[in-house]
Amino acid sequence: MTESLRDPGSSCHLPRAADSRAVAARLAALSHPARIEIIKHLSASDSCCCREVVDRFDLAQSTVSQHLKILVEAGLVRFEPDRQRSRYAVDREALAETSASLNALVSSCCPGR
Repeated sequence: MTESLRDPGSSCHLPRAADSRAVAARLAALSHPARIEIIKHLSASDSCCCREVVDRFDLAQSTVSQHLKILVEAGLVRFEPDRQRSRYAVDREALAETSASLNALVSSCCPGR
């Protein structure tokens, strides 16, 4: 379980700095509307190739590749080479952990919400 640090002047429990950086990186990756839509699209199947994502959205292949790269680097999407194509899949556990971290932050800083 994640250790918490207690700010002496606050009743808010803060996650450790390393955990905060990881959550911030994942939230930053989700900060673009196209990446949110890509996550939704990938969630509908076990995995997709980049071309399937390009065909779904009105974005250039290079733009989709860049968005997928950001999601992979943040740990929200898994990448697997598959012969001449690359397969992408949502890391559901990582997405759930990010959601739980955000919920914990809101709960600790905004009790009663």
